[in-house]
Formats: sequence, structure tokens, C-alpha cells
Amino acid sequence: MARILTEPLRRALIVEAPHASLESHLATYGIEAVRLDRVPDDQALIDALRQARAQVLFKRSRVPVTRAVVEACPELQVVALCCIGDDSVDKEATADHGLLVVNDPVSNARSVVELAVAHMIGLSRRLYETDRETRAHGWDKSATLRFEVADKKLGIVGLGNIGRQVARTAEALGMDVAFFDTREVAQEVGQEMGWRRTESLQELFRSVDVVSVHTSAKDAWGQDNEGLLDPVLAELGADLPGDSPRIFLNLARGNLHSAQALLDAVASGAVRHAAVDVFPEEPSPGSPWRNPYADEPHIVCTPHIGAATQEAQPRIARRVARTVGELSRFGALRDCVYAQRVQLALPQPRVGQAVLAVVHSTERGTKKAVQDAIYDAEASTLASTQQDFPNGIAYDLSVLDRPLRTHELEALAGRAAELAKDPTAIRSVRQVVVPEGW
Repeated sequence: MARILTEPLRRALIVEAPHASLESHLATYGIEAVRLDRVPDDQALIDALRQARAQVLFKRSRVPVTRAVVEACPELQVVALCCIGDDSVDKEATADHGLLVVNDPVSNARSVVELAVAHMIGLSRRLYETDRETRAHGWDKSATLRFEVADKKLGIVGLGNIGRQVARTAEALGMDVAFFDTREVAQEVGQEMGWRRTESLQELFRSVDVVSVHTSAKDAWGQDNEGLLDPVLAELGADLPGDSPRIFLNLARGNLHSAQALLDAVASGAVRHAAVDVFPEEPSPGSPWRNPYADEPHIVCTPHIGAATQEAQPRIARRVARTVGELSRFGALRDCVYAQRVQLALPQPRVGQAVLAVVHSTERGTKKAVQDAIYDAEASTLASTQQDFPNGIAYDLSVLDRPLRTHELEALAGRAAELAKDPTAIRSVRQVVVPEGW
């Protein structure tokens, strides 16, 4: 049954402790938020969403949004991720029920870039192990395996927003940049920047001194990237002279390689030094955890703190609040994880006009059902736009001269089911009448 809402988004639940300013930003859009002070499991999350009657869930990267959560919370309309990664959300389930999932692919980039560059330099100069040795009263001033990063070759896996910024920063430090990315747009951007494109991960790893990973848990076509790097870790710098620094950085996703593959690559000397900020298994706050790299001094570990800075977290809160606020009031959509770089918006409607936002299947006849419902109600479409997503759903946004009544919205869902021969053709419908003061 389609989720039908005839008001702006009013109620939200916040979990996983995004920045404290989030509530005040949301309040400017008329959204009241309840913050959960513990990390919930599935049932606790369901209970909290139901109790708050939440239409929006704000979260970071740990708490999973499962099919059970989606199906148990019929008032939920939006999942807003206060981070980049979306692998904690069952996106098939959210699409099936017409939920939009948005993230923030921008605000934490600077913090992650700085951490990557810090590790790159720190590992090149052996600063971490030298600190330990000096604290133990050692005094090693030798230049053995201490390198400048200038004139070294850097390989970027994943030339998205963060990967591009790491590449530009490294280039400013005098490094030669190569990259691997399967997306055509990323390939074109990288080549326009003058960076060397490699045809395979193996080619990239074998030809560079340093690899920095900035790709997602799944690729652009939804295929799982788990274990993607396992076959190539042991080939880092293989085509370079023996004095290559051979440094590996993963500040992206813990599933991209197994812990054992990295340990084996370090043990064999194929990787001299590594830094990881993400792990195959990460704990919930307060729960016990064992670091798989604890006994390997050549792997520097940080607890997923790439975006954990005083600057990044307020930026994220401000951006995701605006993303949801504009979606709530005007149906404007940006940073939707169903498709990259999609931005949908219409000219701001006038007072008394209605914004109609429909999430529906891409089956033949569904779009026609939306148009027929508007026509049958004798309303006029003043502006409209639509986006089809690769996962088989579409977002249809219209500005109408007057709102449709509840029974007309329900008729829309019924007509679409009939035309498309699919009872779930319409996943969700949200209509907002523009009041004074927006």
C-alpha cells in the first residue's frame, strides 16, 4: 500500500549522535526531532521510530536500516545519512516502500583528505614507529626507509569527491597521480586533470608507490565491492625499484579487503606500511571489539575518524538539514543515493499552490496514471520534472494550481496499479500546500 502524506515533514528521529546543531537547523524548517542517546538494535529502532511517529530518520553509518525497520514503520518517508556511505541501508527495501535515502557527499571531504595526506607523510617518514622507539629511549636518526612524497607515484582507487581532492593535494606536493575508476564521468574528469588512467586495479597497484582508497562498498551498478582489493594488495609497487615506499591507505570502506589479505601483504613485504580508518567489522559504541591488526606494528589504525573533526560535523548537520528541509517544503531532491549527482527542483511555488511528489515504479503506465489523476481532478500542472533511477523506481515532482484531495490521491495509486498491472506501482505520495511565509 502506498504511503500517502499530505503535509510537510514534521517529525524526525536522530540516532548515532550527529552534531548537536542538527535540531536547531531542522527547527527552521518546522521539523521537530527526537534524539536517541543510545545506539539501537532493530527492535529498539522500530520502537523509537513508532513512538516518535518519525517521518525522517537521521543517522550516521553504523545503525542498519533493514527491511524489517522499513516495513514496521509506515510513517517513515526519508532516511537522511549524516555521512557519505549508504551501505548501512537496505536500499531495495526503501525503494520498495517509496522511501527516499539522501546523504552528504560533500561536507566531510576536507577532513578525510587531510587525514589521508597526514598518513601518507607520516608513513613515508616512519613517524609512528619512530615515536614508539624514541619513547622507549631509542635514538634512530637513520634515513633508512624514510622518504619524501615529492616525485612519488600515487594511485587513487575511486575518483569521487574525496579521491579528486586527495589527488589535487598530492599533485601540489609534487606527486604523480594515477587512478582507477570504472565510471565514465570519473574517467573523463581524471584525464582532463592530467592524471594517468589505469585499465585495471592490478595495473594501478603495480605502477605506484602509494595507494589511497576512496571507493564505496558497492559500485555504481550496485555490485558489492567486498574483497575487491584482496587479489592486488600483494602487487603494490611491483613494477617499481625496490626502494619504493609501498604505502597503502584505506579511509573508505572496511569490506574492500579482508584483514588477512592486508596482513599477508605486510608480512611478505609487498606493503611496507599501511593505515586503515575502516575495518571489516566495526563495533557499536561500548561493545567489545578486537582489532585484527593489533599485533602488526606496520599497520596504523584509527577508529573511523575520517570525518570526526570540529569543522566537518557542523557542516554535515547544516547540509543534511537543508537537504531534508527543501525536500519537505518543495519536493527538491539532491544527494539521493539511488543515483549520483541527481538534482531535481522546480521554481518555488506560490502560496496556495501544491507540490506533489510521487515515488513510483518505472513500469509502463505509471507516469500516465499520475498525469491522469491530476487531469481527472481538474487541477492544472504548472511545472513538472521526473527522474528515473537505476533501481526501477522514479521520482515525479509537480507543482499544481491546487491540491488534490485525499480520495484523489488514493485514486492515483489505484489507477497506476491498474495501468501498470502492479499493485505496488505507486510507492509513496506526498503533497504539500504552500502556506504564507515560505
